[in-house]
Amino acid sequence: MDSCTDFLNKPPQTSLTADQVFSSVTDLDPLIVGLYTKWRNTRVDRGGFYFMMGTDEAKQGFVQVRDDPNQAALDRYDAFLIPSNTEITAKWTERWPIVSSAAQAIQALLKVSDPSDQQKELLGEASFLRAAVDFELTQYWGAIPIIDYDKIDQYGTARQPLGDVYTFIEADLQRAIQYLPETQSDPRRATKWIAEALLGKLYLYADANSGFRDYQKASDAFLTVINSQRFGLAASFSTLFDPAQQGSGDYNSEVIYAFQFTNLRGDNNVCQWQMGSRAVAIMTNPNVLIWYAGYDLMMPTPYCYASVDSGGIWEDGDTRRDESIRYDFNYTGSVPAINGGIAQLTGYCGGDELDPHVKKYEDVRTEGWGSSSWYSGKNIAYIRYADVLLCYAECQNELGNITTAMAYVNLVRRRAFGSTTQNWKGLSQDQFRTMILDERMRELCFEGWRHMDLVRTGHFVDYVKERNEWANASGTIDQHNTVYPIPQSEILQNSDITVADQNPGYPNQ
Repeated sequence: MDSCTDFLNKPPQTSLTADQVFSSVTDLDPLIVGLYTKWRNTRVDRGGFYFMMGTDEAKQGFVQVRDDPNQAALDRYDAFLIPSNTEITAKWTERWPIVSSAAQAIQALLKVSDPSDQQKELLGEASFLRAAVDFELTQYWGAIPIIDYDKIDQYGTARQPLGDVYTFIEADLQRAIQYLPETQSDPRRATKWIAEALLGKLYLYADANSGFRDYQKASDAFLTVINSQRFGLAASFSTLFDPAQQGSGDYNSEVIYAFQFTNLRGDNNVCQWQMGSRAVAIMTNPNVLIWYAGYDLMMPTPYCYASVDSGGIWEDGDTRRDESIRYDFNYTGSVPAINGGIAQLTGYCGGDELDPHVKKYEDVRTEGWGSSSWYSGKNIAYIRYADVLLCYAECQNELGNITTAMAYVNLVRRRAFGSTTQNWKGLSQDQFRTMILDERMRELCFEGWRHMDLVRTGHFVDYVKERNEWANASGTIDQHNTVYPIPQSEILQNSDITVADQNPGYPNQ
C-alpha cells in the first residue's frame, strides 16, 4: 500500500519488534543511519531529478519527453499531470516511510526520563530527518499530514494547515539544533549547522499566504551559520564538483551537508548517466562508454545555458559557466554525430543530443569502465555555504538593508569572477529581487532549489511558460501547478484524505 496511513501501521523491517527497536539506543542507532540512507536514495537515478525539471532552469531532452507521458508531464504541465501520475506518486511514496520511522524514534526518545548524550543526539538526528523530509513534502505538495504519534488522535493522517505544518517543522529543527553536535566524524550524519541552515530556509521558503514567512527570523538563522566561522567559500568553484576534492578541507569548508555516494554498485547514484549525452556514448569503442555519456534526462534550458547577450544568464568571465554546463563534446579529437552513440543503437534521436548538457554530475573517475557513467557516484550537495550567503543577502534586501545584501552577494561573485569588477552596486530593492534569482541560478543550477525559488517569489508560471520549451509548447501551465497533485493512491487508501482534500485545479483521478 502507498498511503502514509499504511506506513504508520507498518513495523520496522527487522527481526526485532517495534517495541524492542524503539526502546534500545543500541537498536535505534542503525535505524537512524538507515533513515539517512533512505533520504539519500531519494536523490538516486532519474527520480532524483524529477523535481528539478519543469523549471526555467532544466527540462527533459527530446527523446525523454517523447517516451513517457507521465514523466513528460513534469515539463509539459498537461493532462497527464494528474493524481494518478505514477512518477509523482513514487516521489510521494518514498518519503513517508522516513517520516513515519523518524516519528516513532522521536516518540520513543522523548519518553526516556534521563536520556544519555547518545540518546539526545539520536533525538536530534531523528528530528532533523523528519523536518527535512516534511520540508520537501510541503514545498512540492503544500499542506501535508503531521505525523506525531503522541498526537495521532488529534491529527490523524489528515492534511493540516500549512501554518501548523511549518510550526511543527520549526519545533523539530529547534530540537535538532539543541541536541545535534557541531561536527560529525561520519559525514552522512547531520550537525546543528545544517539544521540551522534549514531553519532559515523554512522561514524564507514558507508560503507567502501562510503567515509564517519571516525574513528577520530567516536572516537570524543564516547569520548564526555565518558567524559560527566553521564555513567559508571554497577557493575555486571547480573544487565543489571535482570528485578528487570531495572530502577535502576546501570542499568541506563550503558543503554544509551532502548526500554521500561512491562508485561501487549499490552505493552509486547513476546521476551522470541520466545527465549525459546519448550521442557520445560509444564514439571510440562499443564496449567502453565515455564518462559524459548518458540518456539526456535533464538538460539546461536555453535561458540557463546562454549568455546574457543571447538572452540567458551568463556574464563574460564567470567561471561557474563551464563548470556547470558542458558545451564541448569533442572526445580525443573526435566529434560525435547527432545520431551516434546510444541513438545509433536504439534508433532514438531527438536532435538535441549535442545541445549543452548538465556537467555538475560528471564523474571522470568512471573513464574507461565498461559501464562508465552508470557507476557515477559523486556526492550531491544539499546545502552549501554559498547558498546560505545568497539567502542571507536576500533576507537583508527584504529587510531594507540593501547595501549589506549586495556585500554578501559580492562575496559569492568575487569567487566566480576572480575580481571586484563584477560587484553589484547601486541596486534598488526591486532590482535586487530580479537579479538575485539569476545569481542563484548561476551559483546553484541543478542543485535542487530552482523550483522552490520560483514558487516562493511568485514567478513559477510566467518564467517557466516563457523559458521552458515543453511548457511553452503545451501552453497549459497554470498557477495550481505550483504544487503537485496528491496521489490518487493516497486518496483511495487514506480515509483521512478524500477527493475534497485534493489540491485545487487537479481532477479526481
